[in-house]
Amino acid sequence: MNLEGKTAVVTGASRGIGRATALALAGAGASVVINYTQNESAALEVKSLIEEGGGSAIAIKADVSDYSRCEDLVQGAIDHFKRIDILINNAGITRDNLLARMKMEDWQEVIDTNLNGVYNCCKAAIRPLLKQKSGGRIINVASVSGIYGNSGQANYAAAKGGVIAFTRTLAKELGSRNITVNAVAPGFIESEMTAVLSDRVKEEILSRIALGRLGRPEDVAEVILFLASSANYVTGQVIAVDGSMSL
Repeated sequence: MNLEGKTAVVTGASRGIGRATALALAGAGASVVINYTQNESAALEVKSLIEEGGGSAIAIKADVSDYSRCEDLVQGAIDHFKRIDILINNAGITRDNLLARMKMEDWQEVIDTNLNGVYNCCKAAIRPLLKQKSGGRIINVASVSGIYGNSGQANYAAAKGGVIAFTRTLAKELGSRNITVNAVAPGFIESEMTAVLSDRVKEEILSRIALGRLGRPEDVAEVILFLASSANYVTGQVIAVDGSMSL
């Protein structure tokens, strides 16, 4: 998997799946734009790790729910690295609650970041990708919740379901220009969100996973790396990375 000479933009790259993905892409030779919204120190730590490994990276603060900031993010990548080849839409938030108790702002914030953010970044990146005439890769981080739903996550599941439909549609629009568009759908991944789950809830989750463990961010990053580098004839697909939970 060789990404020498390629530039990748990874949203939400200061922690979790985004962090692991940024490190994996850099390890394959890509120059990486580390996007973050709030945690600058964590983003700079990822940048340092990449540079210590001999790679090249910059960190750019941008709220993906704001289209103008997404334009700035893409332009920042082009200004620094002269091109953009890979876009990983990973930034996301949760505001979980049963719908009867869910506040409108909790619904809207999740839609704005998790769904509109994917639109914003893709919209901002498409023109430069087309202008380069060298193809490209777009990988969107969805969720198994977007496929099967999940109680207490009406906002999150709706957003991720929208990402899946968006992915398949954009793949049809961009295929003739050699730009592939795919999605990964993680299951339960070790993260700050899963760390707060009770032992009872974790046991119930593990009982549904054939591999008997929660996923690691690196498990998802490896699939993203494959889609970004080797999957030349794969587009419009949604790959579940969930240890069999969705079977």
